[in-house]
Amino acid sequence: MPIHKFTLGSPGEASQPDAIKASFAEFFSMIIFVFAGQGSGLAFDKVADGGGSTTASGLIIASLGHAFALFVAVSVGANISGGHVNPAVTFGALVGGNISLFRSIMYWIAQLLGSVVACFLLKFATGGKVTPAFGLSSGVSVWNGFIFEAVMTFGLVYTVYATAIDPKRENLDIIAPISIGFIVGANILVGGAFDGASMNPAVTFGPAVLTWSWTHHWVYWLGPMTGAAIAAIVYDTLFISDSMHDPLTQYNDF
Repeated sequence: MPIHKFTLGSPGEASQPDAIKASFAEFFSMIIFVFAGQGSGLAFDKVADGGGSTTASGLIIASLGHAFALFVAVSVGANISGGHVNPAVTFGALVGGNISLFRSIMYWIAQLLGSVVACFLLKFATGGKVTPAFGLSSGVSVWNGFIFEAVMTFGLVYTVYATAIDPKRENLDIIAPISIGFIVGANILVGGAFDGASMNPAVTFGPAVLTWSWTHHWVYWLGPMTGAAIAAIVYDTLFISDSMHDPLTQYNDF
């Protein structure tokens, strides 16, 4: 893809009101997503008297909880920040020239902090239950996990580009948050039993901080970021022409 689409931006963006508001929107959207999504797993585990989250029913609950939560989180942040709610989605938008590097950094900080805060809130609200850190299941290698995360995040970011970034999307605005939530829910049904199906470095980061467990943590960063970059390059190169490309505005308007 053309290198000129990558936008550095300037440090001055950190003091711009719209960038600050957008960062706060990402922070609160991430709290909503992680609290409801990860909380659904804790709730089902309690109802099932332990071990429930590892069963088939627990996987379905996790899928639905994350799909519903992400639909809402994306919707409430869409008009302010674009509703990324995921460092990998932000990276995909950055690769395609739809957001500047400096604003991306602001988003990443807000997203990571939001996840950590949500996990601490869950711990306090549940009387001490800790959101478990993401990890690979028995028999799943780090490269298996990497491929899972990369492919699942490719599908997520490809969906974001098709329904939220593509300037030809026309009347797909309402469909975008629904589609994004659905693809995450579907991917959890596929990869949840193998590596937890994160697709989101921030979602992995919060529990890791709370439990201080960093085993194979890099898989949940490198995999999603790789998948996001490939999806951005593929969609932007094949389906978004240079004449229709409008950096920094498209993803903030769905």
